[in-house]
Formats: sequence, structure tokens, C-alpha cells
Amino acid sequence: MINLRKSQDRGYADHGWLKSFHSFSFAGYHDPRFMGWGNLRVINEDRVAAGMGFGKHSHRNMEIISYVLSGELAHEDSMGNIKGIPPGDVQRMSAGSGVTHSEFNHAKDQTTHFLQIWIEPNVLEIEPSYEQKSIPEVEKDGKLRIIASPTGNDGAVKIYADAKIYAGLFNDSQTASLQLDPKRKAYAHLIRGTLMMNGHKLSRGDALMIEDESFLQIGNGVDAEVLIFDLSH
Repeated sequence: MINLRKSQDRGYADHGWLKSFHSFSFAGYHDPRFMGWGNLRVINEDRVAAGMGFGKHSHRNMEIISYVLSGELAHEDSMGNIKGIPPGDVQRMSAGSGVTHSEFNHAKDQTTHFLQIWIEPNVLEIEPSYEQKSIPEVEKDGKLRIIASPTGNDGAVKIYADAKIYAGLFNDSQTASLQLDPKRKAYAHLIRGTLMMNGHKLSRGDALMIEDESFLQIGNGVDAEVLIFDLSH
């Protein structure tokens, strides 16, 4: 079973300095039909104005992944990490027993555009940790490149959750397929462009909520960038 959720059906919040689309219920947006999918709890598409950002705030027992699309995100946390996250990098923070951090766009004339992703962990109260890796575009071109997994193998960041995340770039005749376990759930989020997946045409911001399926076939991309999530029920 595959359900297509259109971009315009997401929640939306405009705070002036922050414009955010919410794939699932978050902050002031609440829809009991969209509280998450499997152990995927949050996908926020955030645009942070120049010189603005999220002040210090705390998290606990959540795997938090940042995927920067344009601009740069400055990260600082209570573990002592002070990092800049450019486009192409994947950042993972395991909140575990508790962590405080801030995220800012220090540019004077550029918006930072990124995806904020939360996945529920399968272990609780672990020591907080941080990881960041650069994923070259060539490794995502015409293929699904794993960027997060429980093992951290093959250049992925390691997450303490029963989930995997793949990223891919597709144009023209490029195709890819992904075997799925029909006993699990999957989720596809199209970041930009247009793309066909299992007979469904997706445009920027659209998503597929997938269950009881054994494969995902991808093709007919036009400047497409996609994230695929393999999730527990």
C-alpha cells in the first residue's frame, strides 16, 4: 500500500525568521492522522533567515539528523562540538540522556535551507554523541546512497535506531530500485525536482507513505533529489 501526500498538505509555520513545513505534527501544527510513520517522528523543511537561528534548547532520547540543502548551519552543543554543516554533509546527534544545543545561520545575506529529521531510538538514556560526514554528490548520482544506518557502515552516520536512510539524485534515464521488507514501513520524501516511484509522480515536497510493499522502483527524474527511509513498524 502506498499513499501519496502532497507538499501543500503539510503543516506550515511562518515565524518571520523561520519558515517551516512540517511533514508530521510538530509544535503548533497538530493532525492526529500524521503523528509520524513507523519510528520516523519528524521531518521539518526549515528555512532560516540570515543572522537568525534556534537558541539553546534541549533534547532527550531522540536521533536527530540534519541534512543541509543550501547555505550553512552552525551547530554548538553541550558536548563541546562547534561545527559548521554545509550542503552535502549529514549530521547526526544522539540526544540520549540529554543534550543542549543551538543552530544558527551566521551568513549576512543567505538563507539556510535544511531538513530536520527525528527518529525514535531503540535504546534509551545512552550517552549523547555527535557525528558528521560529507557525502559527495557523485556518490548519490543515479543511485541510492545509504547516509544513516544502525551500523554506520559504507560511509553512513551511525544512528541508534532501527532505521536506514538513503539519498539519491536522479535525472533523465537514471533508475534505481530498493528491496523492501513488506513487514516494515518505508517513507520517501522528494526534496526537489520531479520523480516517478512505483507509478506515482512526485513533485518537490511530496512524500510516499509505504507499507506492505516488497520493492521501490525509481526513475524519470528531473533534477530530483530524494530521501528514502526504511523504518520499523
